Amino acid sequence: METEYKGLAHLQQQIRDGLATRIIGQDAIIQQILTAFFSGGHILVVGVPGLAKTLMIRSLAELLDLQFSRVQFTPDLMPQDITGTSILTSDVETGERTFRFRKGPIFAHLLLGDEINRTPPKTQAALLEAMEEGQVTVMGERHPLPTPFFVMATQNPLDQEGTYPLPSTQLDRFAFQVMLDYPNAEEELEVVSTTTALSESTLQPVIPGSWLTRAMAEIDKVEIPDWALLRATKIVRSTRPAEADGCEVAAELLAYGAGPRGIQTILKTARARAGLQGRNTVIAEDIDDVILPSLRHRIVLSVHAEAEGLTEDTVIQRIREAIGDRDGDSPQVDQRELGFFRRWLEQVAETTPAFRKVR
Repeated sequence: METEYKGLAHLQQQIRDGLATRIIGQDAIIQQILTAFFSGGHILVVGVPGLAKTLMIRSLAELLDLQFSRVQFTPDLMPQDITGTSILTSDVETGERTFRFRKGPIFAHLLLGDEINRTPPKTQAALLEAMEEGQVTVMGERHPLPTPFFVMATQNPLDQEGTYPLPSTQLDRFAFQVMLDYPNAEEELEVVSTTTALSESTLQPVIPGSWLTRAMAEIDKVEIPDWALLRATKIVRSTRPAEADGCEVAAELLAYGAGPRGIQTILKTARARAGLQGRNTVIAEDIDDVILPSLRHRIVLSVHAEAEGLTEDTVIQRIREAIGDRDGDSPQVDQRELGFFRRWLEQVAETTPAFRKVR
């Protein structure tokens, strides 16, 4: 274990080095998981079984000295099965009966919710409430969850029988939706040869769990330039087909666009990515890297787009091309828009800590 905190970029490298002893490939997925985790968001992973999702999150918990829990969602799973329940106990000496709360598996720092779309809506809602509020309520009593609290939920895209798809309003609670695909031929061969020849390696924590507070504070100091605010807002507003000054591509290919939480997610995760890279200011590359995972689950394709066989990623890219937003572009700021945002920032800076470092 590290005896001295050396900064967020060093911590990320230590985590990636540790994961590399167990996880082969999936570098982009690991990057997105770390970005979502350090931004304070949650992640939804869509992928077939057997791609090391459980191993990823459990290994991250070991490296950060955090408690890990896994829930296999099934059609008969009830909310109290994950949140916990109050049981009636009796004092042997006095005979007095009282309710005592027994915590469920949700009381962990890192929670893997496997196949979330296989459980009924009321159980899904219990998890999503915990993600949003950081607490659970049982018999009218509130119980705070550990800090940090990170959820990685998974969905199987192949078998859709007996599932309860998450509605768009609930998907909006996830910071990222990540598409997990099969490894390439070389990586798959290495996975097979490694897992059949060796026992699983033991991971040692890279830092004490308490040091995460310092890492999160380091991310809060990363500045978000004005152009990043404008760019994130413009992209998200361009996904809304009903906008008066909206994008024609969105009007044709989307039924619904992303809401304000999409803008917030792009900025928060871009800030986390910048911090993980050792920078104190968000750059264009940070925004580019988080646009697709931040927005693909927040838009709904139109019938026309589905008929063409288009994906959410394809539509988002077409919208970006239509509004002149390309990867690696130098940020261009419309001075008229900039004036509006400066006035808005002055109003919210005093009450919203997340924007106090915006320049």
